Amino acid sequence: MSKCLFCVKKCASNQSTSIRNQSSPNTKFHAFIFQIVQATIVSYNKNKEGKQSKLMDIMAVGPVNVNEFQELAREALPKMHYDFYAGGAEDQHTLKENVEAFRRITIQPRILVDVSRIDLSTTVLGYNISAPIMIAPTALHKLAHPEGEVATARAAAACKTIMVLSFTSSCTVEEVSSSCNAVRFFQLYVYKRRDIAAVLVQRAEKNGYKAIVLTADTPRLGRREADIRNKMVAPRLKNLEGLLSIEAAFDNGSNLEAYANETMDASLSWKDIEWLRSITNMPILIKGILTREDAIKAAEVGIAGIVVSNHGARQLDYTPATITVLEEVVHAVGGRVPVLFDGGVRRGTDVFKALALGAQAVLIGRPVIYGLAAKGEYGVRRVIQMLKDELELTMALCGCPSVKDITRSRVRTQRERLPSML
Repeated sequence: MSKCLFCVKKCASNQSTSIRNQSSPNTKFHAFIFQIVQATIVSYNKNKEGKQSKLMDIMAVGPVNVNEFQELAREALPKMHYDFYAGGAEDQHTLKENVEAFRRITIQPRILVDVSRIDLSTTVLGYNISAPIMIAPTALHKLAHPEGEVATARAAAACKTIMVLSFTSSCTVEEVSSSCNAVRFFQLYVYKRRDIAAVLVQRAEKNGYKAIVLTADTPRLGRREADIRNKMVAPRLKNLEGLLSIEAAFDNGSNLEAYANETMDASLSWKDIEWLRSITNMPILIKGILTREDAIKAAEVGIAGIVVSNHGARQLDYTPATITVLEEVVHAVGGRVPVLFDGGVRRGTDVFKALALGAQAVLIGRPVIYGLAAKGEYGVRRVIQMLKDELELTMALCGCPSVKDITRSRVRTQRERLPSML
């Protein structure tokens, strides 16, 4: 961009000299073009200065909300790695909507309620956690910080919450398990070679993981254009060492899509839930449900829980923002299985809204990565604590002394507001 601006400035300078030295009929047109170029340069410089000033403020006093960790991560990471974490599929419409959709939901506070004591604690699959905020499975934490998932796991343990370790983690199942004493789940992809899934599930169970979270929305990898543009090459997965030869997938530039197409089992279907159940005693949750029909099917096949998720908007663009379909899924299962939620949570008010619409807990993905990239284990702890503090304040101001008091009547969706505006 800087080179382009240099050319634009040089062109503008030449144009200015030319305008002063000529009196042809095109002079007015050239002057008009010159003004546009100058305005573009001024606008760009102001924008750049504004961003630099904001970043300097954040670095000087530290981030005061979760969104500011993203700015620190952008500064700390190589562009390729930042784009890998931050990017979504294709036009990134759903990526933006995951966040924006929360803003269209309003909160309905109640007054004169005793909120002198606020209790954020809850349970997930019978395990106690300090707040309904969990860590979502996200890939390759060592691209963000040298300690990788071990630092994230320690932060989760310190915050007394559950971390879902990604199948595509930089650290092994065993390394994360031995790093600290905490409740952990393991997220699973099913490869064409089913024995790989079986081995990893058995390793997770042996090392004390308490549940399997099956990601079911990835028969193929979504088109992530930032990774294509950056020629992103993923490092080898330590969990797969000795299980899978992946040399061929690392031959050319951006290898993520080629690798996924080579390994992912596109034939995975509902009937395979029984196969997965046969190789483990751990409860199985399905991640990636967005519709009433799939929610009903999940409950029918005996799944232990559902994660409403569009894969962080990294798979199919123009799917709905997850918060807009959460209530549909909750109604479909009718309390038969717990419903967890991920996608777009950046504020304690977002957590509150998801709980009011029926989620038992939310999972946090990108903010955890941004905290890790900016400040390691401490950064992850700060991200979680910020969300907990904001949730506690929201509950107090809304008249909800405990999580069970966050009911459907405490929020109003855009659909509900429209009739009152007519």
